[in-house]
Amino acid sequence: MLQKLTEVYKGKKVFLTGHTGFKGSWLLKIFSLLGAEVKGYALAPQNELNLYSVISGDASCQSVIADLRNREALNEAVASFQPDFIFHLAAQPLVRLSYEIPSETFEVNAIGTANVLDAMAKLNKPCNAVLITTDKVYHNNEWAYPYRETDRLGGYDPYSASKACTELVIDSYRNSFFNTKAYDKHQKAIAVGRAGNVIGGGDWSKDRLIPDIARALSAGKDIEVRNPASVRPWQHVLEPLLGYLLLGAKLAESPQAYSQAYNFGPDVNDAFPVKRMVELAIECWGSGSYYTNVDPNQPHEAGLLKLDISKAIDELKWKPLFNATKAVQYTIDWYKVFYTDKDEAAAYTEEQILAFLNSTDDGQ
Repeated sequence: MLQKLTEVYKGKKVFLTGHTGFKGSWLLKIFSLLGAEVKGYALAPQNELNLYSVISGDASCQSVIADLRNREALNEAVASFQPDFIFHLAAQPLVRLSYEIPSETFEVNAIGTANVLDAMAKLNKPCNAVLITTDKVYHNNEWAYPYRETDRLGGYDPYSASKACTELVIDSYRNSFFNTKAYDKHQKAIAVGRAGNVIGGGDWSKDRLIPDIARALSAGKDIEVRNPASVRPWQHVLEPLLGYLLLGAKLAESPQAYSQAYNFGPDVNDAFPVKRMVELAIECWGSGSYYTNVDPNQPHEAGLLKLDISKAIDELKWKPLFNATKAVQYTIDWYKVFYTDKDEAAAYTEEQILAFLNSTDDGQ
């Protein structure tokens, strides 16, 4: 798989939004290993501890620190780079924070995406874009049925609703400016990746389970668990990132056929409750304890949401490689390396990426 992806992206210009974030930093490191030329566009890292700094991200890209809502800066950044690919990951990604800054969440996620697509439309060259939303774009009925790409979109909290709005923005641009029937004229294609809850080393975001676990375990403190019974489709961050890369490769190969939305998640039978995730993390760390603190007045968060990934399996030849237990092990191993010797974390990040991509050669 490493060789296959290198053939697609080596020497190509990739415009990556959100490159300073958790998923963006992992993807930046992958592109660096693949030999792509990357220009990043994002806010500065939001936490003092951040993966971008760990991997020395500035050495792997041209970095533009700016807001998605700044259309002039975004247009200039895209136009001056003339990318072959755009991977749009930048967002306000936190459900609980969206209750505190709802209008900003809508502006960044929906209008910010429109600004990215505006800049892309102004390019006078072929370009393929993979735009990342979330599993939370679906109108969640809290049932066991896994959601398919054709199911109704919606959103209870401002974050989820903003991402559903983002999908409407993308669909409008696909119809109005990047219509597949007129591809020969504009030579641009856009596709959507929808992924669930991702875990992995280097995430220190507020109000996320794994960062909370890592902080508590490294400090020898008990882990606070807010929603022990909530079921999530856990997957390691490298799983959807591989899906995004394969989707970009397919767009380059056949832009009209793959200008669609795709779900990326774990096996539908591999989801389990937050409580079990915490217990696994403690087992992998080798010590620790937790307590539950369920606040009846806390903001609403979805309790159950699963994705049907059969379309990505069938059309992209992508499939999840890790079960949830393996994903937790990979993640906790990263944090153990970091908290033992921070100077080793960058090399270990690369080691995990290469081991993951090489493991795909057996199954793909």
